[in-house]
Amino acid sequence: QVQLLESGGGLVQAGGSLRLSCAASGRAFSRYAMGWFRQAPGLDRKFVAYIDWSGGSTYYTDSVKGRFTIARDDDKNTVYLQMYSLKPEDTAVYYCAAAFVAGTNRERYDYWGQGTQVTVSS
Repeated sequence: QVQLLESGGGLVQAGGSLRLSCAASGRAFSRYAMGWFRQAPGLDRKFVAYIDWSGGSTYYTDSVKGRFTIARDDDKNTVYLQMYSLKPEDTAVYYCAAAFVAGTNRERYDYWGQGTQVTVSS
């Protein structure tokens, strides 16, 4: 079992930055791939980024490439999503999730956090 808790969301102006954190419970954190997803009002939850269990492989959806960076610190059982050059279309609830194998499909992920709201004003 893995429990996930996101933090770091908030209100920011377009062009600004935020860093989201996802703290995980359990000693097996280093064995999991970690992903970030987001859900805007009225829309499905969509993939944003993942990092594999080793931290050696990352992948991003096209709309955030070059602006967002995913990283993990296994000593702290935490995964981060650094977001730069934020746009109003980045506004959503952001969720972190854990999976045994990294991927972009949300069905692959077994454990989810409660989400943190990110709002980007124009």
